[in-house]
Amino acid sequence: MKKFCSLLLLVAATGAHAGMFDDDEARNRVTQLRTEVTARLERLEAASRAQIETANQIEELRSDVAKLRGQIEELTYELEQINKRQKDFYVDLDNRLRKLEAPAQATGDAAAGTAAAKPVDPAQETRDYEAALNLLKSGKFKDAANAFAAFAKNYPGGNYLPAATFWQASSLFQARDWRGAAELYRDVSTRWPTDTRAPDALLGLANCQTELGDTRSARKTLESLTAKYPGTPPAEVARQRLAKK
Repeated sequence: MKKFCSLLLLVAATGAHAGMFDDDEARNRVTQLRTEVTARLERLEAASRAQIETANQIEELRSDVAKLRGQIEELTYELEQINKRQKDFYVDLDNRLRKLEAPAQATGDAAAGTAAAKPVDPAQETRDYEAALNLLKSGKFKDAANAFAAFAKNYPGGNYLPAATFWQASSLFQARDWRGAAELYRDVSTRWPTDTRAPDALLGLANCQTELGDTRSARKTLESLTAKYPGTPPAEVARQRLAKK
């Protein structure tokens, strides 16, 4: 009987021990699961924050792009206005100079600076001059410079030679060929000092010298302009520039 009772106590103790083991394992498993869940939540939160930051960055980039597009549109508009004003300037200047100059005087000045030329068709001469001038007005500066150079070669004693030389210089200036433009501006002011474009030629020469970094020569040219052609619009521009220096 005693042995039987002892056996029963042993079996009960073993069962209780087994139950305690199963309970600890379950708790450990729950703890492990909680840890995994917590880690996953942290990763999800981190990913969510990263997505929010990325979304914010994308929104900022979109805003920056929109601003840049607006600035590009503004600059494009300003450039169009500059080109329009430049074209209007050439048209106005050419019209103003044509009204002031006398054809007979222009012919005499041209003949004084060139050798006798063979007779040419005045209508064709005018068409060629207008074609070159239209290239300049259209902003095709290199093509315009080439066209005026060809014109000067084809009509060395023509009425439009001083004008063609002046506009060739202006075309080269716009094409950023400062040295080539300076040479032609100087040619206009030297060969045709009484031409209505001579004051503008000296101002153009000063501009070229400034672009080339020769400020001393530019100042001398401006001083020469104010002395030779006082009261003219280019001389007034020269006077204002000299006052600032």
